[in-house]
Amino acid sequence: MKDTRSKELYERAKVHIPGGVNSPVRAFRAVNRTPRFMESAKGDRIIDADGNEYIDYVCSWGPGILGHAHPQVIKKVMDSCENGLTFGAPTEKEVILAELISELIPSMEVSRLVSSGTEAVMSAIRAARGFTGRDKIVKFRGCYHGHSDSLLVKAGSGALTTSVPDSAGVPKDDTKNTLVAEYNDKDSVQKLFDENKDQIAAVIVEPVAANMGLVLPEEGFLEFLREITKDHGSLLIFDEVITGFRLAFGGAAEYFGVTPDMVTYGKIIGAGMPVGAYGGRREIMEMVSPAGPVYQAGTLSGNPVAMAAGLTQLKYLYDHQEIYTELEKKGELLYGGMGKIVKEKGLNYQMNHVGSLGSLFFTGQPVVDYVSAKSSDTGAFAEYFKKMLNMGIHMAPSQFEAMFLSAAHTDEIIMETLDAVKLVL
Repeated sequence: MKDTRSKELYERAKVHIPGGVNSPVRAFRAVNRTPRFMESAKGDRIIDADGNEYIDYVCSWGPGILGHAHPQVIKKVMDSCENGLTFGAPTEKEVILAELISELIPSMEVSRLVSSGTEAVMSAIRAARGFTGRDKIVKFRGCYHGHSDSLLVKAGSGALTTSVPDSAGVPKDDTKNTLVAEYNDKDSVQKLFDENKDQIAAVIVEPVAANMGLVLPEEGFLEFLREITKDHGSLLIFDEVITGFRLAFGGAAEYFGVTPDMVTYGKIIGAGMPVGAYGGRREIMEMVSPAGPVYQAGTLSGNPVAMAAGLTQLKYLYDHQEIYTELEKKGELLYGGMGKIVKEKGLNYQMNHVGSLGSLFFTGQPVVDYVSAKSSDTGAFAEYFKKMLNMGIHMAPSQFEAMFLSAAHTDEIIMETLDAVKLVL
């Protein structure tokens, strides 16, 4: 498989872009490969600068739930562009999107649009602190909530991939109010509440952890978080940047039947455009400026082109909710199939999956938290990734990221992928 053009572009990029990429995991360092520079994508396929075509299980890290370049989304974006790219002023599309979210997602009475998942989480935390009058927050080791300073502590995703869960350049004072618990460990959460009575503003959690590989919540864990936050006058924030509109239209909150106080969204809500959102109960969100004293702003928030993309995808998903049943079946076919191959070959690996999300861990122990995720053999993953890429299968270049299925992946494509897995493992 040719990579001449990607290598040329990477060498040029390294001169003018830190590490040659604009987001760390794209550098392929964890898999000791040259990153592929992509030129186009449609449906389940993505094509690189050398003309290589891949079955894509990254889906732009989640937004492409309908597949790449969905014709309805593309048309609405093109139509919107004809009227201007950005106004720096309110538009009707923003109102329609906020109304849609409020009507269809019970926990989102009021929402504010932003331009990224990081921005959504940062703003939700600020609103939670403003509402409760408390400073401390609880996050979970290995969960990634964007790259804002106070949350870049024991993080997952790219930070975990590079073995630097804490970032240089983050002052200690910015993280002193961030408390770290262990995912799926109720006792670790209880201990923090016992030691910090009436000081915790919120618990923020990926209801399905998808940034240390895919780690599912154990039975009763999310319900416990709901109970303990309510008992202590703290807020429960679901970071649904990945799971929102993916596990179900109402995200993980709907899928697991647990209602948080606040939710953050990204990825799917923008259909590939830079969009994020945060929201929750009216009394909380009325703290946000200009309604209240918690300041948050954004020049490009709610820009009309992004709104056109996001609205089109969300309306399509709502009108075709059979997609979620289909994705569940496809997930069982792909990830269940990979699990069967592992067993048939007598390999002591773990296959975690839920709905359209999955991760193969190269470890013999069940993966339920940060420590067990870190036990995975990243060298074995790198070899697996290299062989799959050479067979035309594009996956996240990190053990600590999830695979994404889309509505565009057919059963035939999935079976082709499983044939590749059989040869590679």
